[in-house]
Amino acid sequence: MPATNLTSEVLSPSDKRKAFRDALRSDKLLRFPGAFSPLVSMLIEEIGFEGVYVSGAALSADLGLPDIGLTTLTEVAQRSEAIARVSKLPVIVDIDTGFGEPANVARTIQAMEAAGMCGCHLEDQQFPKRCGHLDNKQLVPYEEMVRKLKAAADAKRDENFLLIARTDARGVDGLDAAIERAQRYVDAGAEMVFPEALADEAEFAAFRKAIDVPLLANMTEFGKSPLLSTEQLTNLGFNVAIYPVTALRLAMQAVEAGFHTLAIEGTQQAAVANMQTRQRLYELLDYESYAKIDQDLFNFKL
Repeated sequence: MPATNLTSEVLSPSDKRKAFRDALRSDKLLRFPGAFSPLVSMLIEEIGFEGVYVSGAALSADLGLPDIGLTTLTEVAQRSEAIARVSKLPVIVDIDTGFGEPANVARTIQAMEAAGMCGCHLEDQQFPKRCGHLDNKQLVPYEEMVRKLKAAADAKRDENFLLIARTDARGVDGLDAAIERAQRYVDAGAEMVFPEALADEAEFAAFRKAIDVPLLANMTEFGKSPLLSTEQLTNLGFNVAIYPVTALRLAMQAVEAGFHTLAIEGTQQAAVANMQTRQRLYELLDYESYAKIDQDLFNFKL
């Protein structure tokens, strides 16, 4: 059960970062579903996943924006802090292109550390960036990405904060170019590589053979990469898998269906069976434990 928001049971950011580093040394694939809200983060922990991911695409969509880099550092940091605050799990966040030039990237790193993140990934696209599984992406010269990564590495205050380099080169210049960029990014200070939009298992295997640091796999739906299983990714030697927009897509499909029922039938009664019950919501929130603070907060029966 996730810790109550008003207790001290949630681990400190430094403890989470150390635990995440330790977990990366195992042979186990760490699964990080995306959370677009703190409540989803609590569910991810309760079900038993190993971490939480804050997706730039999901956050943009939740704000009613396309995923082209329109969110601000403040928006991403505030939402990330809220998502991390309610869970003992490590949280990693998508910082897109870093919100500017190398100096901006340095500030972004420190803001994400202050927000309680355990790591973040920075990508090598030009602004306006786009979803990594769309065509017609444009890359910055690798030298520019290297400067950003060096600025990020120098800005870290906690050595256990994980700096992840994402390269979108596979869809632009091909697999070999993506691997070459990844190697340069590791030399510049990246501690994990996120190769975006790989086409098949053979390409995942090629990245594992070429890169010595931990690797992150993006298992997003409707994309260019196959939806590989936990077993497949483990056998391929990947360390972390993210499922960035899964929760948002599941939720919005259910919300859309329920609202159509309400609009057509004039009542939501037919959709109630598909809803999370009040009792289940309160269980997830650990409502009853708040009575330890004030008996009047939980003095009812459902």
